[in-house]
Amino acid sequence: MSRKVALITGASAGLGVDFARRFARDGHDVILVARGAARLEALAATLEKEHGVKAHVLPTDLSQPDAPEQLFAQVAERGLEVEFLVNNAGFGSSGPFLDQDVKREAEMVQVNCTALLKLTHLFARPMRERGHGRILNVASTAAFQAGPYMSTYYATKAFVVSLSEALAYELKGTGVTVTCSCPGATHTEFAQKAGNDKSRLFQRSGVAKPEDVVEHAYKAMLRGRVLAIHGALNGLAAFMVRFSPRSAARAIAAGLNQQA
Repeated sequence: MSRKVALITGASAGLGVDFARRFARDGHDVILVARGAARLEALAATLEKEHGVKAHVLPTDLSQPDAPEQLFAQVAERGLEVEFLVNNAGFGSSGPFLDQDVKREAEMVQVNCTALLKLTHLFARPMRERGHGRILNVASTAAFQAGPYMSTYYATKAFVVSLSEALAYELKGTGVTVTCSCPGATHTEFAQKAGNDKSRLFQRSGVAKPEDVVEHAYKAMLRGRVLAIHGALNGLAAFMVRFSPRSAARAIAAGLNQQA
């Protein structure tokens, strides 16, 4: 594969690290984006040493409203042409909605939805002008039903799926593809930070390995698939929820999101 540039948000931890490694393994330069500069610098050094690629570090707090525009400007100043945009940054919370810090919930919408929307708009337009480019948005199987006790997180992922599918349709024939990856429960720092690592969902067997989720999403992106649900059981559940009473889907999600 020819050497191209991939921009990965949330690259300092979890799936973001594995996405960065996967692109570098194919010989692509990477732009690493997250809040923690130290982690990004360490990852960049590893990638450059192991794969001979160039790893650009751009520490950015995507919870700030003007962060996407500033990031886009920094990339342009460096003369970098982004061929792959991976909107991976995101976080969740756990517990009754009314017991959550509303400022933190609003920041979740900012990072999971608004920043993703802005970055997609900013980077997809030059992709369309060039006639090539790939966008990979990381959502979740949480997108396919309401999620009591993780209500804001589930809602943000529904937004990501809907936006991705619509944009993929609009960009047909332009050379630009949009893929939305929907993993289920995965062993990363996400669950611990969200406070649901002790939930029934994460205490079940079959929690995915991050490298497997990333490989599935990466291949789906290269094939131009619009929706990529990792795991046969997750795919079946996402399909069956269409035919289940919404009250039943809510109750099942609520049970899985509560502490085991």
